[in-house]
Amino acid sequence: MEDVKKKILLVEDDEALAGVYHSRLELEGFEVREVNDGEQALSAVMDFRPDLIVLDAMMPKISGFDVLDIIRNTPEVGDVKVVMLTALSQPKNKERAEDLGVDDYLVKSQVVIGDVIDRVKHHLGL
Repeated sequence: MEDVKKKILLVEDDEALAGVYHSRLELEGFEVREVNDGEQALSAVMDFRPDLIVLDAMMPKISGFDVLDIIRNTPEVGDVKVVMLTALSQPKNKERAEDLGVDDYLVKSQVVIGDVIDRVKHHLGL
């Protein structure tokens, strides 16, 4: 059986940042779909069926927290890995994400792209 690429859904409304992450994830051998708001994220989760979601917290329409909550309560996709990548550094935000079932919570100002890739690979068992 040939190697099937792991699928990453990248949910980020900052298009410049999304572009950087998209390129790097593809370089690392992932199949990447990029969306820019929470509504798109929810429909993409259902039809793309990603192995892992890199999820921004603050977005138009539906926040990352609400996206996470909805995903965790949707049986077909409830077990997808979710790594939140956010500007929100307050402990209360991290606690909220953890209560909702996030797999990892990374603060943009505290990580570089390599750290994020490492966490993605870790959660995918790579």
